[in-house]
Amino acid sequence: MTASAAPARRSGPGPAGAPDAPPSRRILVTGLSTYWGGLLAQRLERDPSIECVIGVDSRDPTRELERTEFVRVGTQHALLRRVVIAAEIDTVIDTRLTVDSTTVPARAAHENNVMGTMNVLAACGGPGSTVRKFVFKSSAHYYGSAQDDPAFFTEEMTRPHAPGTPIERDIVEAEASVADFAEKNPRTLVTLLRFANVLGPDVRTSHTKLLALPAVPMILGFDPRYQFVHEDDVVNALAHVVEHQQPGIFNVAGDGVLALSEVAGMLGKSYAPVLSPWGTGVAAAVARRLGVHIPPEMLGQLRFGRGVDNRKLKATGFRYRYTSRESVLKLSEHLRLHPILRAVEEPYRYEREVEEFLRWSPNVRDARRREDRAGSGQAAELGRGPGEAQAAPAIEGYDDLNASEIVPMVAALEPPQLAALREHECRSRDRRTVLAAIDKALVRAENGAN
Repeated sequence: MTASAAPARRSGPGPAGAPDAPPSRRILVTGLSTYWGGLLAQRLERDPSIECVIGVDSRDPTRELERTEFVRVGTQHALLRRVVIAAEIDTVIDTRLTVDSTTVPARAAHENNVMGTMNVLAACGGPGSTVRKFVFKSSAHYYGSAQDDPAFFTEEMTRPHAPGTPIERDIVEAEASVADFAEKNPRTLVTLLRFANVLGPDVRTSHTKLLALPAVPMILGFDPRYQFVHEDDVVNALAHVVEHQQPGIFNVAGDGVLALSEVAGMLGKSYAPVLSPWGTGVAAAVARRLGVHIPPEMLGQLRFGRGVDNRKLKATGFRYRYTSRESVLKLSEHLRLHPILRAVEEPYRYEREVEEFLRWSPNVRDARRREDRAGSGQAAELGRGPGEAQAAPAIEGYDDLNASEIVPMVAALEPPQLAALREHECRSRDRRTVLAAIDKALVRAENGAN
């Protein structure tokens, strides 16, 4: 298999005769322990039209899940196929792809990205398969970064040069496997999303680490163009293609492009052109000894940047919540508030016995996890009359805010407002960080009153 170019692909809504998959009702998420697998499962759980969500991974989940059923299995296609057939899965979402070479060794990344993708696809195809929709989370690293790149890559374009880094080669090969699967399984609707660099309050990537430094390092003589996509829009885009019939390849990036020096300025940081344009690999190795990890796939972007055309996904009805500029501003806000948030954050740890008790024990009442809804929120529920509507949150636009935006505002609220806000949060998104901040404010108010 050559890695210089990908084979022709079906793109866009597809030609006449493209498969018409039934609505997604029984969904399998691969890579449940990954950041994106866990977030997506939480999002799918809130959709009442979805009958079941099953997550598979060889490691424990990293997020608290309500009705997602976790099956400990890696990418062995025989075991995955047994799960798919037994649960009559109609939609598979593959979120496992490793796109940052600093997170795992190169060999492990290759096994996951190339061999793992082939095994997942083998479990989804063949005679008797119930899978009618396959969604693959990929990366704009597919296009690479070079001096003679177009201003914006469209989905129909292949990269003009052979991949220059192991991660880029892995992505090209993985996408080739997905394209081959689509051709051999015409009854399965296949969607592939290529995401730009992701920013957000919780996601950790080489770029977020780089931008968190006191000064943003740059390559001398280069000020590359960047596009970003907010982490909320990543999950929203995956959910969008699950909910709709959208076969083909789609770029996912917020509107607008920014020069790296402009990004540094928006974050309130200076930029430092300290990397030599010659021997950047050596300079990156020196930076690594100082604790700054710049992966090979990032070096090309620090020189030439990259732009992708995002109009095709928007034409399907998808609406981004954040532009590239707004994503950077959200990151800037998070970097300022991180010391406050760190004080109330409580990391989730998967405990099999506890999860099985909460899900299956007959002693757990219908109002699950009552301890999370006890106290003020439950009292407000019991005190409300049968015809009384729930009061609106005291924070304007609350339902559109992230946890990082809500936590600093909580301390200014009065106890009755805190109680109502806690009830609303329990009924809606049930975020542990927000609930912890509200409880802390309630305790502080109670101690102050005494």
